[in-house]
Formats: sequence, C-alpha cells, structure tokens
Amino acid sequence: MTMDRHTVARYSLAGIRLVNGVAALLAPQVVARRLGADPSRPALIYVLRMFGVRTVVLGAELLCLKDPDELDRALRVGTLIHTSDAMSAAWAGQEGTLARRPAMAATVISTVNVALTFLAQRRDRVRPATR
Repeated sequence: MTMDRHTVARYSLAGIRLVNGVAALLAPQVVARRLGADPSRPALIYVLRMFGVRTVVLGAELLCLKDPDELDRALRVGTLIHTSDAMSAAWAGQEGTLARRPAMAATVISTVNVALTFLAQRRDRVRPATR
C-alpha cells in the first residue's frame, strides 16, 4: 500500500503528538528535566500532565477521524495550537523562563508540527460553499 504525502504528514504528526503526549502524561518528571525545569514542583507536573492529555487526544484524533471535512477541521485547529506552542516556546526562551536549548528544541518541534498540519491538509478537495 502506498501513501500520499497528505497521509504521511498526518501519520507523522499523529506519531509526534502521541510520543510527546504520552511522555508528558506518564513521565512528566523526565520531560521537566529535559526542559531544564525542577521536576519536584507539583504545579509543573500538573501542567505537563494536562499538556500530555491534550496532545494524546490530538494525536489520536488524527488516527481515528474518517470524515475528510472533520479531518481538515482538526488539522486547521492543530495549525493554531502548534503555532501558539511554537510562539510560547520561543518567547519563553527569549525571556529566559525556559533554558535556551530546550526552548529552541520545543520551538523547532512545534514549527515542524505546524508544517505537518499544512502538508496533511487536502487543499485540492472541492469544498461546498458555506453561508
């Protein structure tokens, strides 16, 4: 079976989301250390787990949706989510609230995710006009 570029981008994005989400959900202390943060801070662990749940749901959605219109909607929403993630990581690195190297890594990962949302969208489909 051969996959087109839209499908490859969709599954790649789903994989990235699931790996990062499961890591934040099940091993938030490890993720905190990779971010250069103190893993003993309960509030940070809570926030990382919330991020993990959100990210796992977004990844699973890409694997489960069958309706092309629903999938395109999920990808458009994903574009906004990953853009805000990239901007937040870059800002945190600029402000010094996140160490430079982890901030750069998070910015790059989120920017790749933005690109994948665009690649996964099927812009060649004819959509009915909405009013």
